[in-house]
Amino acid sequence: MNRTRIAAILLIALSASPAFPGAPPREDPGDARIAAALEAIRFEHRVPALAGAILTGDGIVAIGAAGVRKAGTDVAVTADDQWHLGSDTKAMTATLIGVLVEQGKLEWTTTLEQVFPDIAAGFAPELRRVSLLQLLSHRAGLPANLPWFALAKPDKSLREQRLDAVRALANVKLLSEPGSAYLYSNLGYVIAGAVVERKLSKSWEEAISELVFAPLGMTSAGFGGLGTPGLIDQPWGHNAEGKPVPKNGPEVDNPAVLGPAGTVHATLRDWAKFVADQLRAGRGGKALLKPKTYMQLHTPPFGGDCALGWLLTERDWGGGTVMTHAGSNTMNFAVVWMTSPAVQRSPGAAIDQRSDALRIETPDGRRSPKGDFAVLVVTNQGGPAATKACDAAAGALIKLFRAISARHVSTSSPL
Repeated sequence: MNRTRIAAILLIALSASPAFPGAPPREDPGDARIAAALEAIRFEHRVPALAGAILTGDGIVAIGAAGVRKAGTDVAVTADDQWHLGSDTKAMTATLIGVLVEQGKLEWTTTLEQVFPDIAAGFAPELRRVSLLQLLSHRAGLPANLPWFALAKPDKSLREQRLDAVRALANVKLLSEPGSAYLYSNLGYVIAGAVVERKLSKSWEEAISELVFAPLGMTSAGFGGLGTPGLIDQPWGHNAEGKPVPKNGPEVDNPAVLGPAGTVHATLRDWAKFVADQLRAGRGGKALLKPKTYMQLHTPPFGGDCALGWLLTERDWGGGTVMTHAGSNTMNFAVVWMTSPAVQRSPGAAIDQRSDALRIETPDGRRSPKGDFAVLVVTNQGGPAATKACDAAAGALIKLFRAISARHVSTSSPL
């Protein structure tokens, strides 16, 4: 299906949808406009399902889904299904640490040596000085991963497994001087999670549930794979070729030790609560954290384009700098794009080429409407086709939001 047909389907859906007279856009569960746009893109890229949401700092504007939970069945996905968020978990881990910084239990400059004096004594001097800021901005010089399956020993708790990951750093050779180069690292986030666990004497899972998910009302947020084993009660994972993986359920995921780097799942509505909270940072609205903490989260601390759990790039539709991240456990894919006036970016910085898959086409040259907004897109498939489908869907949702906003601006005050 070509882009002209996709645009035509989207235009028909928009024309058939009700106007937004005199009031800000409000949540519209199972929005037919989104479902129509997603179905066209899903068909083109041959992915089993797509779901998406448009939101502002006030919450969801529209949400919808298209496709099936498992290829070869007729069990439809819904707007209330859960989705695996992969590395989009990283922004949540960084936010959790922001909570602990505000509580005075950590500082952004806290080092491994300060948290693990017993273990870090065996580290190289430069590794002992690695800080939370360096871990969370992928500037610690660490490799991307450890042999996670070897660390995932069933007779050890997740806290013990993550402490083993800290101990393993004694045998890790840094790939760059800490603070000097961007090297994407799941390991850095696992170590950051271990820092949280050492400080709070509880697991990262317990800490983030208590300090981030509960205050934001994210009741569906959990960890690991989706659904009841053997039942098609949630989206089922699919490989890069679109074939269902053999099993489903909580254990069908990367090893749980990787939690702080990428094992969260949630409904789109609950993920939207987290992202909406991040959006409110720029206007000083009621939020989980203080404005200066969001500024820290959203600003690359060592220049370039990598903030704390977010990547920054330029898009005309966002009025300049926007933030993005994607995540995948190879069986699912999720991506978020959002604007934020809180962002500060180094002049002339260019997004790392390894993140180029996160780029989407600018719908046109116009600036975005006033106010912040975000789009979330998910699919129950991994691989290149899933990435392309989600990027195309993100572009369609951005166009849809602008159409909604333009209609609203013509009848009322700006968003």
